[in-house]
Amino acid sequence: MNRSIPQFSAALASGLIFGLGLSLSGMLNPARVQAFLDVFGHWDPSLAFVLGGAVLIAFIGVRVAKRMEHPVLDDRFHLPANQKIDAPLIIGSALFGLGWGLGGFCPGPAIASLSVASLTGSAPQVVLFVVAMLIGMMLHDRLWNRRL
Repeated sequence: MNRSIPQFSAALASGLIFGLGLSLSGMLNPARVQAFLDVFGHWDPSLAFVLGGAVLIAFIGVRVAKRMEHPVLDDRFHLPANQKIDAPLIIGSALFGLGWGLGGFCPGPAIASLSVASLTGSAPQVVLFVVAMLIGMMLHDRLWNRRL
């Protein structure tokens, strides 16, 4: 990792703001996420407002970025080269959805939940999810790198 202090500081500040937003919106509570996904039971629409706010912020960010020659703290934008819908994308999306639905977490909120898990009494579940997520990421990297 060859990052400058301003780049590291910007990444850290972005992560802290993201985690604070997740905490304030209640999205660190897996039961709330699972209630959003339970459309035939006791549906909780609050996550839709959080997602809507995220889409709005991302939309504005993309519009601003398109007008820039390069990011403020880098010499170029790092965008994905592959823009097609293929089997790895579909399989990865399905695995993400299964993990999100069963565990009530996706990677960002899972990591952020580690900071409050002991306060809410959900430490074993959060730690188990994060460990399983990290093992899955390592397995993916090993298998994917062999494939290339």
